[in-house]
This record gives sequence, C-alpha cells and structure tokens, in this order.
Amino acid sequence: MLVMKRKEFYIDKITKCIEEVATKRIFETEMLLVTKEDMKKITKKNGWDFPWKVYGKLPERKIYKLCIKGDPNQVIHGLLSIEIMDNYIEMHHIENALHNYSKNKQYAGVCANMVAFACKKSFEHNFEGFVAFKAKTNLIEHYQKTLEAELIFPKQSRMAIFPEAAKKLVNSYYKNYFNG
Repeated sequence: MLVMKRKEFYIDKITKCIEEVATKRIFETEMLLVTKEDMKKITKKNGWDFPWKVYGKLPERKIYKLCIKGDPNQVIHGLLSIEIMDNYIEMHHIENALHNYSKNKQYAGVCANMVAFACKKSFEHNFEGFVAFKAKTNLIEHYQKTLEAELIFPKQSRMAIFPEAAKKLVNSYYKNYFNG
C-alpha cells in the first residue's frame, strides 16, 4: 500500500474534467493565473503545504489555480507552478487543495487535470507536449502507469511526458483538443 504525504502529487484518476466523488458528476474546469488576492489565502493556515508566496516571487515561474468553470467564488481545487523553458515546460510544484486530498476528498482528477494543463501549455509553445518534473522515488512507477511518463534521469528522479502521452492526457481534459 502506498502511503502518501501531502507534498506528493498523486494521480487518483484520469477524468473528463474533475469528478465529484460523492455523486460522480463531472465539472468543467479552468486554469487561471493566481492573483495577489489569491496569494493572501494560499497559506499553511488555510491548508496549503507549499510556500506558494515564495514561489510567487520567482518571476520566471507562473502559478495557476484550478477552479470549476463559472464558479463565482473561484474556489481553488489545486495549484500548479510551471516555468517555460527553452523547449519544454517544467512543472515545479503541484498541490491538491486539502478538500481534494485523502479518502474523504471532494473531487477526483484534480492533479491529472493540472498535469494535462501543463502538457497543453507545452503544445501552445510548440514544445510538442514535452513536460518535465522531478518525482519522488516512491511515485516513479505510479507516474509511469498513470501519466505514461518516462524516467529520463534516474539518479535525479527526473521524469518527462512525451508527445503521445501528452496528447492523450490533453484530450482527456480538453475535449477534442486534438482530433483523433
């Protein structure tokens, strides 16, 4: 049995957007840039483990929030920090909201949704879907199975998502982004 720590992102399910666990209802989502107002709420006190304020001060990184499309309150279901490199997207940090973590989570598919967004960003920058990230050693096999990610630098636990896997993931969350 895999014991998860909060700072590890786990792909619980590949869904069509995010799925309300209790009802199995699917909700469309959107990824929005985090605002200064959001940063005031993204704290340890409010259930976030990573120091997002610190990451927000790094100009080369962009922080996105996953929200349900049309939600006037823009409740944050997950956060993603990415950096646009010369020919790929680097995923630095990804975190599920506390209410979407563990067996009592409200929504499934949150982390996979954010990874799909990173892949989509890669295609938008003509990087062919290439996304790289550092994995926790105990999750390498999990990412290989769920995201079809490949281990590219074993000693550093560096993984990458290549074009074919990226296309599948993007099409799961962004209906018909690619035809076929």
